[in-house]
Amino acid sequence: MSALAWIAMGSLTAWGWLLLGQGLFWRTDQRLPHCGVSEQPHRDVPAQWPDVAVVVPARDEAEVLPLSLPSLLAQDYPGRAEIVLVDDNSTDGTGDLARSLAGRHWGLPLRVVTPGEPEHGWTGKLWALRHGMAVARTGEPEYLLLTDADIAHEPDSLRSLVSAARTGDLDLVSQMARLRVASGWERLVVPAFVYFFSQLYPFRWVNRPGGRTAAAAGGCVLLRTETAARADVPHSIRHAVIDDVSLARAVRRAGGRIWLGLADRVDSVRPYPRLADLWRMVSRSAYAQLRHSPPLLAGTVAGLALVYLAPPAALCAGLWAHDPAAAWAGGLAWAVMTGTYLPMLRYYRQPPLLALTLPFTAVLYLLMTVDSAVQHYRGRGAAWKGRTYARPETAPDQ
Repeated sequence: MSALAWIAMGSLTAWGWLLLGQGLFWRTDQRLPHCGVSEQPHRDVPAQWPDVAVVVPARDEAEVLPLSLPSLLAQDYPGRAEIVLVDDNSTDGTGDLARSLAGRHWGLPLRVVTPGEPEHGWTGKLWALRHGMAVARTGEPEYLLLTDADIAHEPDSLRSLVSAARTGDLDLVSQMARLRVASGWERLVVPAFVYFFSQLYPFRWVNRPGGRTAAAAGGCVLLRTETAARADVPHSIRHAVIDDVSLARAVRRAGGRIWLGLADRVDSVRPYPRLADLWRMVSRSAYAQLRHSPPLLAGTVAGLALVYLAPPAALCAGLWAHDPAAAWAGGLAWAVMTGTYLPMLRYYRQPPLLALTLPFTAVLYLLMTVDSAVQHYRGRGAAWKGRTYARPETAPDQ
């Protein structure tokens, strides 16, 4: 066989493994059951609903807060719950807006607190969570719901999370919020973002009791307070850029049971209308995911090229050069790739033909990852919300 055919066969072999041996990552059926009021008699629900504190770190979130905070205030939760919003030194009136929204929307009680600037060694979000969790613990809640300021929840969201945690004896329950897909770039990049994440951290492996894979989605995490203290979070992960994965690993190391799935009733309202917005979202933490390792970066670039770029290249080149082995292997690998992407596109309610663009999207992610490394070595590191971490650290086991 030609060299091109061998490359295509290598890609096809890789896709065979990804299809069957990577925790069925491409399936989208790891989800919490709907726990609406009308369905309660038909579901296993706690006999007594525990106290919960909702902690919301917010830095310059005045644009999205009117779309998200009212959904938290309106939570239909049978137990006692309160919201602690941490106004992380905002300059756009986030704290005042939150108080105003609480005054206009009756519901859960809201406290707005403000930490100082982060101490050395802390990333901004984890510093805000540290302060918010400390305030929340004064009420001795059994659970903490850590949710971002751009996340909107359906009225039964908290009820569903707590029900899953209690009935499943889980220490951490996390849902990956459905991200916005309105602009053309969002349609191209966002479903692939979740697809790649689930490929790295197959949800079935995460949810397997005693498994080694640990991950969470930082926008929506229900955490048992006792387990948070035992895992010493957020202090033990204070330097983590990828804080959600680090949190899940800390909980698992402390003996906690975790669950991660896709959300049906939890949505991100933050817009990413331009490619530049999406680029910043991915590149700010991509190199941290690779432990700031040049060999891992080189391996990732080579792997992305083999798995995502080789199939269409081999198909086209094989047809042009009359190399049937290369064309056949490349075409079959591309077909498997396309088929594994279809469930995620269906989850995001996008047209199936968009699956054919996955190789192009993979090129974008490859370039974002390389750019993340370049920014790191230029000393800019992970920049977010006006803060730059020149040499960001990851959790000890990342």
